[in-house]
Amino acid sequence: MKLFSFPTAALEKAIAKRMLALDPVARDWFSERWAQKPYKKSFVEKKAMPLVIFVAKGKNWTDEEFDQELAGWDVNFYPAEVDVLRPIAEGDGMLQLMQKKVPPERIEKLLRHVHSRTIHCVA
Repeated sequence: MKLFSFPTAALEKAIAKRMLALDPVARDWFSERWAQKPYKKSFVEKKAMPLVIFVAKGKNWTDEEFDQELAGWDVNFYPAEVDVLRPIAEGDGMLQLMQKKVPPERIEKLLRHVHSRTIHCVA
């Protein structure tokens, strides 16, 4: 993944805001994990920040670069995590300016990738 500097505190705040919009079961599941420092750090570094990078830099990459980076993003997601991340990919809130010029097909491809890597059993 190419280097990109985005304030982690702003991202964590945006995630916490989106967490409030989850349905109660998903909110409980995500909140319980979000309160654990190792999970929070891992989620931000391996899932949320790469998503921000795809949104911010995706508009400048060639199709080949985008597909290569996407293929290299090898993480699995739980349904509640997808619900937290989807608004970020769609340009809600803080990312609206960065997201403006991202081709819609790239956002769709990004969301398809996330959904294809979703673990459907929450334990």
